[in-house]
Amino acid sequence: GATPKGGVRRLTLTDLDLQSRDLFRTWCEAAGMTVSVDAMGTMYARRPGSDDSLPPVLVGSHLDTQPTGGKFDGALGVLSGLELIRTLNDLDIRTEHPIEIVNFTNEEGSRFAPAMVASGVLSGAFTLDYAYARTDGEGITIGDELERLNLKGDFPMGGRPLKAFFEVHIEQGPILEESGTDIGVVTHANGQEWFEVTFEGVESHAGPTPMDRRKDALVGAAKFVQAVNDIGHAFQPGACATCGVIEVYPASRNVIPGRAWVTVDLRHPDAGQLASMAERVQTEAVRIAEEGGLTAQVESVFAFPVTAFDEACVGAVRSAAAELGLSHRDITSGAGHDAVYMARVAPTAMVFTPCIGGISHNEAEDMTAAWAEAGCNVLLRAVVQTAGITRE
Repeated sequence: GATPKGGVRRLTLTDLDLQSRDLFRTWCEAAGMTVSVDAMGTMYARRPGSDDSLPPVLVGSHLDTQPTGGKFDGALGVLSGLELIRTLNDLDIRTEHPIEIVNFTNEEGSRFAPAMVASGVLSGAFTLDYAYARTDGEGITIGDELERLNLKGDFPMGGRPLKAFFEVHIEQGPILEESGTDIGVVTHANGQEWFEVTFEGVESHAGPTPMDRRKDALVGAAKFVQAVNDIGHAFQPGACATCGVIEVYPASRNVIPGRAWVTVDLRHPDAGQLASMAERVQTEAVRIAEEGGLTAQVESVFAFPVTAFDEACVGAVRSAAAELGLSHRDITSGAGHDAVYMARVAPTAMVFTPCIGGISHNEAEDMTAAWAEAGCNVLLRAVVQTAGITRE
């Protein structure tokens, strides 16, 4: 899925995604692991423990990307798990608990919305039928593509005990690099809520219709985009508010738009503040519509709460960084990750590494080998501490 600009375009459940899965499977089997697939196509590569009846420690992330994605978002977490297993093999270290590397299906949500749908099914946030029915822009469903690629496995999707889950990920922001910090110890993940807002006006001819007679849905949407941006600034520290997509009907240069559809992404580390932001979004949409002679429909389409990660797992990450002499700081994740849903079913923690310029979801996404090495070493120590070492 490499792109000419140095990034990756490897959308969920495409032929390129299947190629990446096959390559990952080959590498895992070469490292002595067995690979299973669940009903959502999520992959689990298992290294047995000395007591294989004990619940496994899971590590991993995802291999799908944005349409113009980078090389490290998701893939760093999966391949850090592989490096962890190879290192244990090289050093002939046997853990008491089994270890499984996970490659979750459709983390990005760029082809099929919402994001993190497979980990959401595993955690009980979504039903399997709901996930199978998600469609892309061409009307193809997740269920269709899982069938086409023969990725509907029979590995259990839930109900089994899990010792812990650890996910290594680039920060996707500038804090670690700008502060010169090696490791981010992720204590919480922001709450999020997504809206879809539709403004309805009246389409009419761009020439004969006087300015004071117009009911222009796009003008309303433009004012709304500015209002959402203002909301983000008003709820600092920690707030993010984004309008990422506008679709206009009938999309003709000499027709006043009669309908405009806008997406809204709200995030905040405080649940009360996030709720207040959501209320403001709805209030502003109604106000702007009334002022422009429009109607506004506001629909909440996706939400998850502020997530606090497990204190013991977070402590294992923090102590691993300290023992390795790496600079580290507590940090909150502004992005959603599979770890957010996994925290519902297993003690969970995340390890953040810096990325250059804080750039992510971009082909220019980059990091240094030293940062990747530091993240892998922290993962190694945290997982071994959690899984336990078998003493001969």
